[in-house]
Amino acid sequence: MTESPDRHTKAPLRKGPLRSFVRWLLIGLTLLWSLAVLILAVGRWISPPTTAVHMQRRLQAWIHRTPYHERYEFVPLSQISLDFQHAVIAAEDARFYQHHGFDWHAIQIAAEDDLEGGRIRGGSTLTQQLVKNLFFGTGRSIVRKGAEFTLVPVAELVLGKRRILELYLNVVEWGPGVYGVESASRYYYRMSARNIDRQQAVQLAAILPLPLKRRPDRMIHYSALILERMRQAGW
Repeated sequence: MTESPDRHTKAPLRKGPLRSFVRWLLIGLTLLWSLAVLILAVGRWISPPTTAVHMQRRLQAWIHRTPYHERYEFVPLSQISLDFQHAVIAAEDARFYQHHGFDWHAIQIAAEDDLEGGRIRGGSTLTQQLVKNLFFGTGRSIVRKGAEFTLVPVAELVLGKRRILELYLNVVEWGPGVYGVESASRYYYRMSARNIDRQQAVQLAAILPLPLKRRPDRMIHYSALILERMRQAGW
């Protein structure tokens, strides 16, 4: 007489809601990351109409019911004075043309300055700052840093140094509602970015770490420091 199958055999466990949530979360994050990569690839030829920082400032103004006027005009790198380009590189990322997205030496120095309480600027490269401006806004979190860490090499690969510099100079925040070199030049000096001289360039570059709190004419000491960095670089 053959034995009947064990009727008490347990049915396979159903996937719990947590596992399903994690799976869909990973799928969503992968899609968002892929979209960011696509935007970077397209950014090689098409200039961004807006950025996460632009949208963040608009939202903040709406929430606090404060006036907000956005100044944003994209200009090609050829229409930005070399002094202006060099001043920003000297101020924000002196080894821009040597690294591949991350400047580990600058990160170490920034960490040491943090411990001593005397940091002037962070260790983020122009590429890191561009990725943050385009996709993440000004907020800080481990998740944002992790996503940024994966997108920076992509930006270096698909954009190249010249396009990264061009995009950064055009989207970075330079004051309340002021974005990019052209708007900054006209806002502070009433002239085009192609006509900005050496002294004006270092003064504008000096406000980049805190553009909502600093003004070019008050950055005398830091401007002189940037000017010295430019001389050391042969600019």
